[in-house]
Amino acid sequence: MIVLVGGEKGGAGKTTLVINLAVARARRGRDVLLVDTDVQGSASYWAANRDEAGVTPRVGCVQKPGRNLAIEVRDLARRYQDVLIDAGGRDSPELRAGLVVADRAFIPIQASQFDVWTLARMDELVGSARGFNPDLEAHVVINRASPNPVVSEAEEVRAVMSDFDQLALAETLLRDRIAYRKAAKAGLSVTEGERVDPRARSEVLSLYREVFREDSEAPVASEAPRVA
Repeated sequence: MIVLVGGEKGGAGKTTLVINLAVARARRGRDVLLVDTDVQGSASYWAANRDEAGVTPRVGCVQKPGRNLAIEVRDLARRYQDVLIDAGGRDSPELRAGLVVADRAFIPIQASQFDVWTLARMDELVGSARGFNPDLEAHVVINRASPNPVVSEAEEVRAVMSDFDQLALAETLLRDRIAYRKAAKAGLSVTEGERVDPRARSEVLSLYREVFREDSEAPVASEAPRVA
């Protein structure tokens, strides 16, 4: 399966989501490749930190910027069970190419008006991509929402989703938690480590179920990461 995590707005947490999904998939014994198309290379740095720390399961990562991304991803998909694309935070050739080859696209946004404004453009891009990739599914994920349940900013996003013909709203909502940043710094996901934030873990596994349509509590290769 080819899954793209990307969008037009920077700072929405795309890399955070894609690395957590990659680990969750790898922990189920899948052969996963992470494709980093972002010039910042955040996913690549995370994967390198994970390798240096000897954490298993390993998540392979390659950098593939450029207009030939669609051709290269199709080739990689023949060699890996799952390819996850980190498409960066802008309208780019890589984002457009990724949409053309992806089975499912997940577009994280923060619950702010600035992020919502970018959805009109993403709606257009997904519509154009479906001319070449008619089976493409595209979902918007509310990410980094306020951890305060009293704050209802996410409801504003839900209220405008009917304006977009090509995009559906994911059921999972992820909140702004320090656990995501701590895990990424260590080359881990929020489902790994000695001190797991149960709320962050629950959010990631919920998103995993939506992305892969698989029980997130299925047996995994290892219940805890192994460090060399």
